[in-house]
Amino acid sequence: MTDPMPSPDAAGAPPRATGDIGPAAEPLQDLVDHARQTHVVVIGGGIAGLVAAWECAKVGMGVTLVEASDRLGGTIGSARIGGHDLEMGVTCWSTRGGAVRRLVDEVLPGAPVVTPRDDREWIAGLPKGGGAPLPAEQVLGIPANPWDEDVRRLIGWDGTWRAYLDRLRPPLTIGAQRSLGRLVRSRVGAKVRDRLVAPLTVDRFGLDPDDVDVEIAAPGLSNALTRTGWLGGAVADVRVGATGAGIEGLDGGMPQLVAALAGRLAERGVVVHTDARATRVVRTGETWTVALETATSSAVTSGEADAGPPADLLADAVVIATDEAAARALLAPALGAPEFAGVPPAGIPREVVTLVVDAAELDAAPRGAHVHAVAGARVATGLVHETARWDWLARELGPGRHVLRVAFGAPRGVPATAPLTDADAAALAVAEASALLGVTLGADRIVGAHRDAFTLAPPASALGHRDRTAEVRAAVERAHGLATVGAWLSGSGLAQVVADAREETDRMRRQVLWGAAATE
Repeated sequence: MTDPMPSPDAAGAPPRATGDIGPAAEPLQDLVDHARQTHVVVIGGGIAGLVAAWECAKVGMGVTLVEASDRLGGTIGSARIGGHDLEMGVTCWSTRGGAVRRLVDEVLPGAPVVTPRDDREWIAGLPKGGGAPLPAEQVLGIPANPWDEDVRRLIGWDGTWRAYLDRLRPPLTIGAQRSLGRLVRSRVGAKVRDRLVAPLTVDRFGLDPDDVDVEIAAPGLSNALTRTGWLGGAVADVRVGATGAGIEGLDGGMPQLVAALAGRLAERGVVVHTDARATRVVRTGETWTVALETATSSAVTSGEADAGPPADLLADAVVIATDEAAARALLAPALGAPEFAGVPPAGIPREVVTLVVDAAELDAAPRGAHVHAVAGARVATGLVHETARWDWLARELGPGRHVLRVAFGAPRGVPATAPLTDADAAALAVAEASALLGVTLGADRIVGAHRDAFTLAPPASALGHRDRTAEVRAAVERAHGLATVGAWLSGSGLAQVVADAREETDRMRRQVLWGAAATE
């Protein structure tokens, strides 16, 4: 049931103690042997699955990873566009919590970690056209000072006066409100909600502000509102001493992290099967069985030939690291809970068109690195000016050539590009980029274009997210040797996905190796 494994030393497990330690070494050696004799199957080769596999392999556990597609990395990938190899999907991470940076340091030591050279954000699509910078003193778009000139440019004089009236409201009118949108609208008015808050939540998360849980999205804001009595004061209060989460990336792109993880897994003897879809997970006695369906399966091993996986894999533990629909379908038989399979996924359809354009007027980054559209003003939700954001990418492409990522997909709607051909989607993306950036970019400027369609997992701050996933989490924790990870549980964002994958895998690992209670 176990795959061949390297020696404990090579696998990163502690060597057997010698010398005057004496008998105390035996329990440690027993643990090392137990780890080597324990086989884990990880289902899903996205970043959550790769992290879970690494967490098991680095302590000497035998691991087999199966991935339904023909490549690893999930939402981290690359494509050849206009003669350049460019990263697709996830291009950076939040520094909050430090989970991704620790992973990078562990599997890719010495990697050149970089921060944006330009992190300015703008909002475009105002009623009279044009755009304005996102105010610096804000939380989720809620301004600390409604009289700030940048705020007034976005919401006008009437919006500014309406926001200021919140300061005059009696403190006794303050109540608990979990919905970010309803809180903002009731306290400082519809214009702050629609022109400052909604552009951020829609573009970043695919969520209307009314569907964002303020307690999770902005911890401490509600308590600060109670203390100060007005929302602008609460924003200023929570910003005192707060450094906020920054953004980091890799010089050369995020696919390096996937390659590094794959390389580390190969060094530990992990067997990786692509084009292999898990169709069923069941437990019989002390053993899990993972049924596979393969097409033209390939395998990457630690140097040994492989004709593909067997129809069934036997394991002591299983980590399910797929999207929500696939995970629920596997969990239903695994947990004897058929109701899990009947819950529709909560994903948000989104398309991103990546453009490589020749436009010297963009060298000055006229609207920073990120432009968010006022909801309903454009069919695009926003764009990222990647060559303005990353110095390494600008150097690679040279002066006058730029990479723009234009996002489509409003809440509860179909992306405007969905029914279009790739050529028409690229033309629409150029038109939207022109409007958002305040420049004129014709189709003749396009050097290359690439279109990605995917399902965006809601963030952890989506209203009802915790309740929606709590039953699944609880049921999985009661099952010995089972873990489930991925953005649909942790919330979207690489930092959340990596941190959650490490924590959940560690819980399962302790349970299997140490005999910890399933509910610990």
